[in-house]
Amino acid sequence: MRDKTQSDSTSRVRAAGINIFFGYAGTLLTALLSFILRKIFILHLDETLLGVNGLYTGVLSLLSMADLGVGTAFQFALYKPVAEHRRETVKSYMANYARVYRVVALAVAVLGLLLTPFLPWIIKDPGGYSQRELTIYYFIFLFNTVSTYFVSYKYAVANAEQKNYIQTNVLTLTKFATVLCQIAVLLITKNFLAYLLTDAVIQLLQKVVVNAYLNRRYPYLTEKNVEPLSESERAGIWNRTKALLLLRVGDVLRLQTDALLISAFINVALVGMVDNYLLVVNTISNFVNIIFNSVISGFGNLIAMENKEKQQRLFMVYRFFAAYAYGFSAIGFYVLLTPLISCIFGPEWILPALAVKLMILDYFFRGERVVLSNYKTAAGIFEQDRYRAMIQGIVNLVISVALVGPLGLVGIYIGTFVSGIIANFSMPVIIYRSCFDSSPRRFFAKSLQYTAVTAAALLPCLWIRERLLPGAMTGAPVSFLSVLLMALIVTALYHIVFFLFFGRTDEMRYLTDLLRSRIKGRREH
Repeated sequence: MRDKTQSDSTSRVRAAGINIFFGYAGTLLTALLSFILRKIFILHLDETLLGVNGLYTGVLSLLSMADLGVGTAFQFALYKPVAEHRRETVKSYMANYARVYRVVALAVAVLGLLLTPFLPWIIKDPGGYSQRELTIYYFIFLFNTVSTYFVSYKYAVANAEQKNYIQTNVLTLTKFATVLCQIAVLLITKNFLAYLLTDAVIQLLQKVVVNAYLNRRYPYLTEKNVEPLSESERAGIWNRTKALLLLRVGDVLRLQTDALLISAFINVALVGMVDNYLLVVNTISNFVNIIFNSVISGFGNLIAMENKEKQQRLFMVYRFFAAYAYGFSAIGFYVLLTPLISCIFGPEWILPALAVKLMILDYFFRGERVVLSNYKTAAGIFEQDRYRAMIQGIVNLVISVALVGPLGLVGIYIGTFVSGIIANFSMPVIIYRSCFDSSPRRFFAKSLQYTAVTAAALLPCLWIRERLLPGAMTGAPVSFLSVLLMALIVTALYHIVFFLFFGRTDEMRYLTDLLRSRIKGRREH
């Protein structure tokens, strides 16, 4: 039995390692190309179109709320039958999954078409672009979103097998091809419609190829003799979906409405300026989240197979690594994000300093929320938490709309930050009660420690920035070499402070031992 447990643990670590490797390789490649594409976009098209691009991305994220959390519910349901190799049960779940997603695709299409007459109301100051042009652009975004639902569900089995790298590799190759082609199209045509059509054609080809590949990899999913789900299995999906409905709506109201509010209450061009900051933040965030997302399926397997004591121990390790990674990247953003934007895109693209600080503070506390949310999803904790996200969404909208008039962009980010903090207090209580049968006091104590140490590492970095990059926060010229030198200083100072405080903790010892065993294993092979 012990050998079996050790084997399962090794398998989870190995699967996570493969997922992380491919995730990093893909993210590094696409990040570089994405920055090149954004620079070419700014040089050959105007800020209004950049804003329209960001706005429509946000609007279609809102429409994707029609998923209602069904995908998450089915993904959770697959962990155990996949781990136990119950193929017929997997077939039954996937057949239902496919039917539901066809309905979702239809719902998104209908909602998207119904929204079309309201586009003039949400695009403030569209420049010299006609309503006809803006509508055509919107339809291309809508087509890309709707068509995704006919294929995306098929990744569920691979992800339940802890082979997330399959989806990662497909998305990386698609992104690579798309960005290269879009760069060529912009350089040749300088036409936004051609730019969008290029993306749509490549995305469509990808979906055709992926559908064929996954059908070949899992041929039993195309079989017609599918047994219906049992009453308890259907009830489990339905109960989780009902709870996820509120979570999904709340998350969308909190996370996907900023671009819409900026466009409707300020102007659409500002969406493009914000999008430049988000490009940098999301690129780094993607590197960080590769690790966390790569172990979600491993946690699903862990929860299905291991006792609560081991679950809690690994959860704290997972959370410790998040505090390290998000603390490091948040300090880097706080010190260097605006100078980097000025260096890459020009000082005219700089946002108000307070808005940027609020954006980064929300990012820092998001690290804790990512850990909590991922573990909660892997554990299937949906009903206990069903009202939290809705409350967050309402708080975000009320504060943002109330403050956008007097404070502009800063008011919107105050709403985002305040609504996010709600989850940092509520989710630990729910997880500790539901998963570990214990109090979250230790969790909150650790939160204070991680926050205090991050602040302690930030202060000397700010002092050095004022001397190395004077005036950088207000648009003064900065060189890329100065930004790079400051980044190296931030890296050194953060790690000195972090390891000084946490170098001897149980979590650090666990990660160090894991790293040593991985290195030893590679040498032996």
